[in-house]
Amino acid sequence: MSSLVEYTYPFTQPEAQRLDHFLTEKLPEFSRSRLQQIIKNAGVFVNGREITKTGTMLENGDEVRIEIPEIKVNTLQPESIPLTILYEDENVLVLDKAAGMVVHPSAGHQTGTLVHAVLSHVPQAINVGGVERPGVVHRLDKDTSGIILMAKNDTSHQWLQKQFKDRLVEKSYLTLVTGHPPTPVGRIEAPIGRDPKDRLRMAVLSDDRGKHAITSYTTLKRYRDNSLLQVDIFTGRTHQIRVHMKFIGCPVVGDVLYGIKRPALRIERQFLHAASLSICLPGQKTKMHFESPLPADLQAVLDKLEKEQSNNAN
Repeated sequence: MSSLVEYTYPFTQPEAQRLDHFLTEKLPEFSRSRLQQIIKNAGVFVNGREITKTGTMLENGDEVRIEIPEIKVNTLQPESIPLTILYEDENVLVLDKAAGMVVHPSAGHQTGTLVHAVLSHVPQAINVGGVERPGVVHRLDKDTSGIILMAKNDTSHQWLQKQFKDRLVEKSYLTLVTGHPPTPVGRIEAPIGRDPKDRLRMAVLSDDRGKHAITSYTTLKRYRDNSLLQVDIFTGRTHQIRVHMKFIGCPVVGDVLYGIKRPALRIERQFLHAASLSICLPGQKTKMHFESPLPADLQAVLDKLEKEQSNNAN
C-alpha cells in the first residue's frame, strides 16, 4: 500500500477561490495537473468531506486537507523502434501507427509498444500523464493502423485530452465490412459496455448499463459481398466501430473478436484504419488536419475486390 503525505491548510481569504488554484498556490512543487488528478482520485477533503471536483469553490473558514500518494518511479525503458512522424512540435507528436503495435504496456505486452518507441524519441515524456501510459492521449487497437497523438508535456496532455473529452476532435476511419449497411449513409446511437457474457468483449447494452456512443458512416464503395465505409466517431468507447458495425449486421472484415467465424474474405488483421484527424493543438485557435494513406496490406484487399468486380462485369 502506497504511503501518504498529508497537508492541512485553513482557507482565510475573504473572496471565494477554486480548490485546485488554492492548492497550486500552497504546493508550488506540484503541477496543477497532478493536484487536479489527486482531487479527482478522492485525495482531498474540505471540512472533512471528500471532494472530487477540481472547481469546487472555497469559502472563508474552510479547512482543506490533501493526501498526496507516494510518487511511483517509472521503470519503462526507451526502445529504438522506428516511428512514422506526420507532425511534431514542442508539445505534440502526430504519428502514423502501424498495425500490430500495442499503444501502451499491458498484460502480455511489456516491451515493444508505441510508448517505448516514443520515449526513445522524447525521453522527457517519461511521466507525462502518469507512469502507466506516459504521453498517451487516446488509443488505437493493436491491429488498427493510422493516426494517433502523443503529448510531450503535462500541459499539452491536459489540453489534448480536453479536446477529446469535449468532443471537439474530428476523427474519420476507413473500414471494409461484410455485407451492406441498411442505408448508404447512417448514424448509430447505441450504448456500449462490457459484455456480461464475455468480459473480453464489448457489446451494445441498454441505456442504464452502457455508455453513450455515436458513430456515423458513409458508403464509399459497394462490392458484391462487402462495403467500404468512411466512419466518423463522436465518442471514444472501447472497440466502438467494431461493436457498432456488428450491431447493424456488418462486422469489420478480419475482426476475429466480433466478426463471422468463417469469413469468405480472409486477411491477416481487421480492416480498420484511422485515416484522418482534425484537432486544435495546444496554444492554437484553428484546427490542424492530418491524413494517413491506406496501408499496403489493406489497399491490396481493395485491389483484389476491384479486380474481381471488374472481371464479373465483363
